[in-house]
Formats: sequence, structure tokens, C-alpha cells
Amino acid sequence: MREYCFGVDVGGTTVKIGLIKTTGEIVEKWEIETDTSNNGENILGDICKSLDAKLEQWNLKPNDVEGVGIGLPGPVLENGTVLNCVNLGWGTFNVVEKMSQLFHDVPVKADNDANVAALGEDWMGAGKDYSSIVMVTLGTGVGGGVIINNKIVQGFNGGAGEIGHITVNEDETESCNCGRFGCLEQYCSATGVVRLANRYLESHGEPTKMRDMNPLACRDVFNLAKDGDEGAMAVVREMSDYLGKGLAVIASVVNPQAFVIGGGVSKAGQFLIDNVENIYRKSCFAPCSNAEVKLAELGNDAGIIGAAALVSRAEDKVILD
Repeated sequence: MREYCFGVDVGGTTVKIGLIKTTGEIVEKWEIETDTSNNGENILGDICKSLDAKLEQWNLKPNDVEGVGIGLPGPVLENGTVLNCVNLGWGTFNVVEKMSQLFHDVPVKADNDANVAALGEDWMGAGKDYSSIVMVTLGTGVGGGVIINNKIVQGFNGGAGEIGHITVNEDETESCNCGRFGCLEQYCSATGVVRLANRYLESHGEPTKMRDMNPLACRDVFNLAKDGDEGAMAVVREMSDYLGKGLAVIASVVNPQAFVIGGGVSKAGQFLIDNVENIYRKSCFAPCSNAEVKLAELGNDAGIIGAAALVSRAEDKVILD
């Protein structure tokens, strides 16, 4: 195996890129703007120009590179065909073939960005001691990735791991962004926590410092809860109830060794984990209830490391029984 590879994490605003050793260490990381004009026709070309510049900077040749892994914000089939990345303006085409043609015929592999982040945590982060994990990303929405025996579970057409759209509330009257009702994302994302907080304020008259926050943010809710604010604590308990029961449903199907919680909401730290884990243990089918619930470790680097793992995954993990 060659010493280097590239990991690419494509977002709607920026593309994160890393020159990464095939053993997983980041040599250098940088970003370029995502040019979504003309239905994103320049995105792959811009990435390849940036990769070429980095090869020159490091005095490397294309055949010094094991490959390029790329994470994309949309469903990706096993053969590298991307299915309608709306945020990029893309329709359906084979991104692996196209990018390899643009970049000296270097091998390319692609997958969904949430799957890739999960693979990064599984390889070099909080999941490195396990063979099977589920990563849950709590950000503006709720995403996820399922890793079984160190391999991404993609599903029939790339839709596996859409944890945010598990139905957890049959009585919900507001629609999720997906068009359905009562999705986990509506309660456990950053915007979902604020929604729960605002509903609490509308239905409760008790004093709470959440009323003093304008605008109220997710981090405010957790900070106040940590300080003992009764209203904020009630919101965190409700959010944790939804997430803990959602993890219990997932565990009964997947039976992972660990759940890895990442995304901006996870900055609430062990306080969040303790609340969620308590509900999870109480709600889960007993044989699956011993999965660990852990904070992600790689932060924004999970995407580029996981993308690199697509092409360079070293078989050196320690697997726990």
C-alpha cells in the first residue's frame, strides 16, 4: 500500500480536504469553496485542481497516492453513483468514474457523508476499539451511519443509517423537513431542542432563565440545565427520552457494540451522554442493552478521515468481544 491518500468531505458551502497517510494520520488539511453554480458542474474539477496543487507542494506524483475517498451529501450506491445531491445541484451520475477521469485515473471511492464520518470514528476515533458501531450526528438535523464488521451498511439504494427519520412520536402535528411527522430529527437536532424548549415555555408558567434568552439556542438549554434550571432540565429530559428510545429501537435491529454521538449538540458533553444512556438502558431489549454510548472524538475531521478510510483502511483494529 502506498503511503498517502486523499480524503474529501463535500459540503454545500465548503469542501474539506486532507492529505492523509494510509495509516490514518492527517498530514495536512485545508478547505476550498463549494461552487454550486451551473448545477455544481465545477465542483469535481475544483477538487482535482486543489489535489494537483497539493501533490506539487509535497513533491508527490499521482502514483504515490493510494486513492481518493470522497464523502457526499446524498445517497451513494456501492458502484459510486450519486443519487441527487440537492445541496450541490447534482442529479444522478457516477461520481467515482468522473473524478478518476479528472484526476489521473487514480482510484476513487465515494459514500454518503454521514456514513463516511461514521467510518472515520470507527477507524481512528471513538469507535476504534469496536467492529460494529452506530454513529448518530446531532446537528442542524440528525444523521447517522451504521458500521458492521468494520464495513458501512449502505442498504438497497444508499438510504441506510437515516436515523433522524425514525418515527418517535405518532401524535406530532408539525411536519419534518422530510414531509413526515414525529421524526427523531424534530426533537434531537439543535433546532429540535429549541422547538421543545419553545413548546415548554408556551405550556408552562414556571420561572426559567430560558425566557431571558433571545434568541434561545440549543447550547443555552443545555448550559442552563447543567446549572440546575428546572425548565431547561425538563427539556433535556424530554430530548433524551426521544433519543434514548430511538437508540433502543436501533439496537434491537443492529445490535452494535457502541453508539457514537457527534455533531454540534454533542458539545453538551458527558451531561448529554448520561441523560441519553439512562433512558437507553431502561428502554432497550436486554441482550442489546450493554452497548456503550460515547462521544465522538474526531470533530470536523471525521469526514476526511473516513473518506480516506474508503481507500486505505488498515486492518489493524483491536476488536473487543
